[in-house]
Amino acid sequence: MTKAGLIIAGVMLVLGTVAAWLQPLLCVPCLALFAGIGGGYLAGQFDKPGAGNLAAKAGAGAGAIGGVGALLAHLIGGAITMFTVGQQNAQIIAELLGTGSNPADNPAAYYGGAFGAACCLGLFEVALLAGLGALGGLLWYQITGKKTGAPGAPAAM
Repeated sequence: MTKAGLIIAGVMLVLGTVAAWLQPLLCVPCLALFAGIGGGYLAGQFDKPGAGNLAAKAGAGAGAIGGVGALLAHLIGGAITMFTVGQQNAQIIAELLGTGSNPADNPAAYYGGAFGAACCLGLFEVALLAGLGALGGLLWYQITGKKTGAPGAPAAM
C-alpha cells in the first residue's frame, strides 16, 4: 500500500502541479480519477491481499497517500498561478466576467482566497483518490486476485 501510494503521490505531484498551474479547477480532479483507480490496482498488485475487503482497504490507503501528492500539487500550482496572474490581472478577469468584485482592493482576500480554494480542492482530491483507490483495489481482486491464488483467495474454478 505504501509503495503504490508513494508512486501515485509522485505522479500526482508532478502532473498535478503542471495541471494546477494550467487549469486548477478541471485538470487535477480529472487526473485524480485515473490516479485513484490506478493506485488501488497497483496496491493490489504489490500487496496481493487475499480478500476483496482487504484489497479495498489497501487501495484506499494507497489512494489517500496519493491524494496528499494531489493536495501538495494544488498548493504549488495554485501559488504559481496566483503570483503569475497577480491582482491586477485578476481584476481585469473579474471585470470581464462581470462579478462586481475587485481583487485588487484587498490583497489579503486575493491571496487568502486563492490559498483557501487550493486547500479545499486538494482535500476533496484526497477523499476522491481514497474512494477510487478502494474501487481500484476491488477491481484488482476481481480481475487478478482470484485467479492468481492470492493468500486467502478462493480457489479458481
